[in-house]
Amino acid sequence: ACSMLPYPSGKLHMGHVRNYTIADVIARYQRMRGKNVLQPMGWDAFGLPAENAAIQHKVLPADWTYQNIEAMRTQFKRLGFAYDWKREITTCKPDYYRWEQWLFTKLYEKGLAYRKNSWVNWDPVDQTVLANEQVVDGRGWRSGALVERREIPQWFLKITDYADELLDGLDTLQGWPDQVLTMQRNWIGRSEGALVHFTLDNDPSQSIEVFTTRPDTLMGVSYIALAPQHPLTEQISQQNSNVAAFVTECLHVPVSEVAIETLEKKGVDTGFRAIHPLTGERLPVWIANFVVMDYGTGAVMAVPAHDTRDFEFAQQYQLAIKPVVFPATGESWDFNQAPFTQLGTLVDSNEFNGLSSEAASVAITDALTKLQKGQSKVQYRLRDWGVSRQRYWGTPIPIIYCNDCGPVAVPEADLPVVLPEQVAFGDATVSVLKSIPEFYQTTCPKCKKPATRETDTFDTFVESSWYYARFACKNQHAAMLDDRARYWTPVDMYVGGVEHAVMHLLYARFFHKVMRDFDLINSDEPFLRLLTQGMVLKAGTKMSKSKGNIVDPQGLIEKYGADTVRLFTMFAAPPEQSLEWSDSGVQGSHRFLRKLWTFAEEHGEKNIRMTNYLLLNNLFPNVDWNFVHPEQCAARREIHEILKQACHDFDRFQFNTVVSAAMKIFNLLSKLQVPEKNDLGYLNPAEIQEHLLHEGFSILLRLLAPIVPHICQYLWSELGYEGLIINAKWPKVIASALAVSQIDIIVQVNGKLRDQIQVPVDANASTIEQVALSSEKVQKFILGGSVKKVIYVPGKLVNIVL
Repeated sequence: ACSMLPYPSGKLHMGHVRNYTIADVIARYQRMRGKNVLQPMGWDAFGLPAENAAIQHKVLPADWTYQNIEAMRTQFKRLGFAYDWKREITTCKPDYYRWEQWLFTKLYEKGLAYRKNSWVNWDPVDQTVLANEQVVDGRGWRSGALVERREIPQWFLKITDYADELLDGLDTLQGWPDQVLTMQRNWIGRSEGALVHFTLDNDPSQSIEVFTTRPDTLMGVSYIALAPQHPLTEQISQQNSNVAAFVTECLHVPVSEVAIETLEKKGVDTGFRAIHPLTGERLPVWIANFVVMDYGTGAVMAVPAHDTRDFEFAQQYQLAIKPVVFPATGESWDFNQAPFTQLGTLVDSNEFNGLSSEAASVAITDALTKLQKGQSKVQYRLRDWGVSRQRYWGTPIPIIYCNDCGPVAVPEADLPVVLPEQVAFGDATVSVLKSIPEFYQTTCPKCKKPATRETDTFDTFVESSWYYARFACKNQHAAMLDDRARYWTPVDMYVGGVEHAVMHLLYARFFHKVMRDFDLINSDEPFLRLLTQGMVLKAGTKMSKSKGNIVDPQGLIEKYGADTVRLFTMFAAPPEQSLEWSDSGVQGSHRFLRKLWTFAEEHGEKNIRMTNYLLLNNLFPNVDWNFVHPEQCAARREIHEILKQACHDFDRFQFNTVVSAAMKIFNLLSKLQVPEKNDLGYLNPAEIQEHLLHEGFSILLRLLAPIVPHICQYLWSELGYEGLIINAKWPKVIASALAVSQIDIIVQVNGKLRDQIQVPVDANASTIEQVALSSEKVQKFILGGSVKKVIYVPGKLVNIVL
């Protein structure tokens, strides 16, 4: 049972509390069911926030991080999370990151890690590369600075080599939310289409490659659009000042797909012309700000009549719109108002006229292949993972640069490459590691000549992509993983926020497959089941420091105790839904626990403790429930019916209804009365009352124990139940207790309810009809009238028709 690693920010918020309480409840429940449970904890300790805090507060990132870890560990313990602290991992410690450095060198040897120049989002204030998701409205998500596009050397991991397996593997993850699976599929983005070659009119030796998922629209191309970072753009920029100025302007264009969708479309005509591969038509070549080098080939065959972005750009610059696909239904379409983007039937497409879009795509691709001007292709939206970060507080990339030997991986014997923690840290914008000669000056492992170390550090997603496996064998110092990782992985239950549905989970899946291929583990996926909890809201808004609506869990623990906080977070909403903060809800949870405590004090000595003593010493005879008063049988049956539903709810993580079940059992026990009449010789109702209280309260405490462990353990001990409650067996639904000897039957006269009778469960229809007809209440409405017929609906009702 594993939760996504927390970042050691220094203070827990209610989002943390909810996430880790959910995982702890699952772990405790599974342990009580007899499972061998490992619930570890650690810290995702590297990253930019610590470095920024160092600059702001004049403290070392290491000191800031370790102090925060101490504070958060204390808070975790106060909340009663059942972690195996012997396995605690801190990702900024060399004994951990040594092994990811080792794995990187193995990936480098196999060609799965490589270095190349790449265009990146550059935050000029934070002085680092940002992922597309970290660029908001063209600005860095932390600094707020306008992001620039820069081309710099970057290290990459070849995640694209696993694209098919990452996509196909999603079909095996039956325990993951559909929303997450869809997000992963979309991110990987497998597309089938064609790669089309457009040669340049002025230089037939050069061509522009375009990938399209709609070969059927090829005859409707009216211009070619290149990304500002396309190699041909760079070549044209050297000859055309207008193009060069436009490319400079585009350095500040955001590159996330969401931003591009709403971007004002801008471009510049290069003056170059490309040749249509089938018609020979000369097409204008433009540079456009909506074309991104990271996707496809960095070039688009623009079909304004059938693509929204192409249409907007064509309207902006009065470019031709050529409809070649019409609705298959025959309806008309105004192409001056909007593009027709669906599949249909081809027109104005020479020999392909009349074909459906599907058939035309195949036929046009075949034609391109025969002419050697294109071919079918499967394309992925997924790009290789850029893991370089130009900041200090991260795992050093284990590469040495030699003038003679080039990049050389650090030998295993020299690992780890340790990040110096005690450094002079000011507000310099230059990378700290570049200012530490004793770090970057070294010798080449091959030729022994002077060389320099890589000063980039790993993206922190690298550390968080494999920690779950290391938990299994944290004390293994001779290898990355051992057989204990094979035993414990894949993780049975993984809990965390849906905001990590794409990047973290995708990278962890990639790492798992890589580790499998290095024979470190023996499974294909890292996490069998995934639970993504909802946000914690206050007044309808997500809790955050910036909004000033944070509720401090520490204050709640001081006032109400950890069990109240745990109970409220589980009771207020199902885990996958947002939780609306409620002060009255917290107080209500506290009141329930006080009632539980008071009930145990009032009844424990007289009923529960005494019954437990009698049972343990075999002085209380086994109860034959066939000779117990029906009211007491009904109470026991209701307890076990509630328990049966609660067990089902536990398995589907509906902890709010589990709490409701516990409250129902408590209310039932609170209202138990010894039956007054015992004329039929039932077993002593007073003794059965003691038995019911003992059995019911034992079920109640065990049902609540995963959620409110402290109070339940205390009461379990005080009432004389055996051992620790965490080691107690999960309460079992007793089938015989659910058995019903009597059933209720509604009696109607002419369709109107007149009485409800109790009959033996095995009574036949004739007997039930006679009991219904003899009812005093029913007789009042018959009044000597003639009964035409009696309708019996088995197990439900009798309708007497006059």
